[in-house]
Amino acid sequence: MKIIADSRMPDQAKLTLERIGEVLFLEKQPFLYDAIASHPDIFFCQDGNQLITAPNIPLGWINWLRTNKVSFSIGKTNLLGKYPNTAHYNGVITKELFIHNLKVTDHVILEKVHSLNQIHVNQSYTRCNLISLDENSFITSDKGIEKQLLLIHKKVLFIGAGQILLPGQPYGFIGGCCGLVDGTLYVCGNFHSLKEAEKLQQIADDCSVNLVELFDGPLTDVGSIIFMS
Repeated sequence: MKIIADSRMPDQAKLTLERIGEVLFLEKQPFLYDAIASHPDIFFCQDGNQLITAPNIPLGWINWLRTNKVSFSIGKTNLLGKYPNTAHYNGVITKELFIHNLKVTDHVILEKVHSLNQIHVNQSYTRCNLISLDENSFITSDKGIEKQLLLIHKKVLFIGAGQILLPGQPYGFIGGCCGLVDGTLYVCGNFHSLKEAEKLQQIADDCSVNLVELFDGPLTDVGSIIFMS
């Protein structure tokens, strides 16, 4: 198992990940604002076991991808400064859908997903706010994303704001807490603290997805956890 994660995530969560697979812990990058400066979903867009990377990621990360035989392509758009120039790679790709603010999506991603149903949402930090359990079931913390998915008859669990930590910001988002692989949703923190905990367990059960907490502490937005089996 290959994993990409934020180096600033809680230590116990890091130790748990290291027991699961080979982990690239991303160090903070100085050209981004602090809260997201080491978040995987800022630098990488995931398409199954393939990645599209920002062109200005460190050479050490590229070398790790090559050493670990991770398939990747390099995007055309550099990450710069602040939003919206931080959101070019923060889309969600499933087998059937591409969900993002299409006005900011990197062109390499758009070329890759040209055959998919492209869902435009105003929330450019889409992956931060959304995770797909399967093609028909989603969890989000953004009302605009929820609305667009309901319009195409998807099942959506909305997680209310203010329940998730994101250091340097008032709060974080549900997508940024999570990573999914091989029928297991790994969550950075104790999801039982959510008001929607029972509904989260139910939608996971309905999708035959196991919920695993990486550590017993407050839910923390770590910019998503990228798993490649």
